[in-house]
Amino acid sequence: MSKWKLIWKQYRMTILLFLSIVIGTILGLLLKEDAKVLKPFGDIFLNLMFTIVVPLVFFTIASSVSSMIDLKRLGKLLGVMLGVFFITSLIAAIFMLFSVKTIDPVGSASILIEAGEKIEQISIGERIVEAITVNDFSSILSRSHMLPLILFSILFGLGTSMLKEEGKTVSHFLNSGSKIMMKIVSFIMYYAPIGLCGYFAALVGEFGPNLMESYARSFLLYCIVGVFYYLIFYTLYAYLSGKKEGVKTFYQNILPPTATALATQSSLATLPTNLEAAKNMGIPKDIREVSLPIGSTMNMHGSVLGSILKIAFLFTVFGRDFSGIGTYFTALFIAVLSGVVMSGIPGGGLIGEMLIVSLYNFPAGAFGIIATIGMIIDAPATALNVVGNPAVTMMITRIVEGKDWLKKKITS
Repeated sequence: MSKWKLIWKQYRMTILLFLSIVIGTILGLLLKEDAKVLKPFGDIFLNLMFTIVVPLVFFTIASSVSSMIDLKRLGKLLGVMLGVFFITSLIAAIFMLFSVKTIDPVGSASILIEAGEKIEQISIGERIVEAITVNDFSSILSRSHMLPLILFSILFGLGTSMLKEEGKTVSHFLNSGSKIMMKIVSFIMYYAPIGLCGYFAALVGEFGPNLMESYARSFLLYCIVGVFYYLIFYTLYAYLSGKKEGVKTFYQNILPPTATALATQSSLATLPTNLEAAKNMGIPKDIREVSLPIGSTMNMHGSVLGSILKIAFLFTVFGRDFSGIGTYFTALFIAVLSGVVMSGIPGGGLIGEMLIVSLYNFPAGAFGIIATIGMIIDAPATALNVVGNPAVTMMITRIVEGKDWLKKKITS
């Protein structure tokens, strides 16, 4: 009995959300067009999430940056770490982009939602300016300007960190604010089963079982791509880090973090297991204790793969053509950025999903559609996020410590 209680404790929210989707689907199929009466329940959930997103982004990012001390001492390590994070995340995004262009994630299902008003065509330069900056501080306090908010949060956190002693009070405030925001999110998630049930009932009532077929197809595609990515790229990174011995060492120690990630669906919850695995791999203490904690929220290959899948899914659902250099570049940019700003919590991906909806000018309802994809792929995505950190940290160690790092076995 205790075993089942443990399973319920670990998977409770996931089980409830899946049940809510199943119930919503059944209600939608039974009520059909009349299921629209349940849509307000879903809209309440969406509005709650939209309301929390701005303070959530500010406090989580600003608090993380403000907590970084002794940046000069960590200069080389941080530079190498961020560079490797970016390059490997970009590789993951390109791999999934190739996959969704090869296999349609929606399939033959006939779903088409009106995308709303079209955006006025402006130059690339103007789009970049509008994407990353605003001309008034009050404009930052809007989910329509996520990138300017993220940049401001980073600068605010950096300024706080550089003040050292004088900034400690503000840093403590930011850390407390971050915890408060996450607690509020947990409160909202108690309502999530009701909200998703109502939202799904309305969607299925309007579009029928085609929507479920598309979600199932997307999940299957993600799992296949994820397995290939795990076996091919993480093996490659381990090989580049230490040749055959690197691959052997990697796979001797990576199964516990993989299993823990699948069970908890949390990068942060898996961090202790990951740190232990990294220690057993021979990764130096100072490297593993910097790279892995930061990587738990800034190096998420599973989330990057998921972002490309979500974008491709929405383009098909809203009848847009997912093609062209500009479209691909924006998708890769959003995916890599999403992998950097994700929070290491179960059901993460809120910020990335908001970026997709905002930068591509999708209507608010699109958030619910891709939030569901995020929930469906959460377990395999978390496993990829978690496993990617030791793999990438091995590469960081190879660059910082040299080619013979594995022979040294520096674990002190």
